[in-house]
Amino acid sequence: MGRSFEVRKVSMAKTAGQKSKLYSKYGKQLYVLAKNSGPDPAANPSLRSLIDKAKREQVPAHVIEKALEKASGGGGEDFSLARYEGYGPGGCAVIVDCLTDNNNRTITDVRNCFTKTSSKLGAPGSVAHSFDHLAVLRFPGDSADQVLEILLGADVDVVDVECEDGQITVFAPATEFNNAKQAMLEAKPELEFDVDEITFVAQTNTDISPDDLPMFEKFMNMLNDCDDVQDVYHNAILPK
Repeated sequence: MGRSFEVRKVSMAKTAGQKSKLYSKYGKQLYVLAKNSGPDPAANPSLRSLIDKAKREQVPAHVIEKALEKASGGGGEDFSLARYEGYGPGGCAVIVDCLTDNNNRTITDVRNCFTKTSSKLGAPGSVAHSFDHLAVLRFPGDSADQVLEILLGADVDVVDVECEDGQITVFAPATEFNNAKQAMLEAKPELEFDVDEITFVAQTNTDISPDDLPMFEKFMNMLNDCDDVQDVYHNAILPK
């Protein structure tokens, strides 16, 4: 126990341009998932979970429906996952996940973000070893033992369960995401998740100095502006 968790991903503000980026991000993710593993949410738990997440982030229904309809038809774009790793301002470890239909364009865009902020793009695996790839569920609660009992009773492999400030956080191997979520919903049908995702959790943290903060923010903003970038994970702790 005792694993400290904080979602360290680029947050998108609610401006019109960033809303458009958010809708595009979910539209692409939904399309790829539905095309690869089936467009019926009832038969595809991963797709159903992504739809729920998109709705919580206020993605319009027509964006979701368009992505599913597109995946149901023939042809369409052929997107692939591209993952880049390196060190950002202040020496923080960074993982950048992209969905792309043009690898040359994507690597050029991501490399520019690193180069123009005095950051260092590394080789595959250069920083991933310092993160754990985990399923994370967070929801209101006050008994970690009860939650652990529910999960173990459902034969879910659990890495850790935390209880802090009226919130329960469950960590499990990424492959156990659907099993862990289903076990909790079967035990507590009314349960609503504040976080339910597969993410990278840093094993160690890097403190960003006040001097490095402006460049760190520029770096994150540049990555967020790249059309192909889906998620950015880092281990930076920002100054208060």
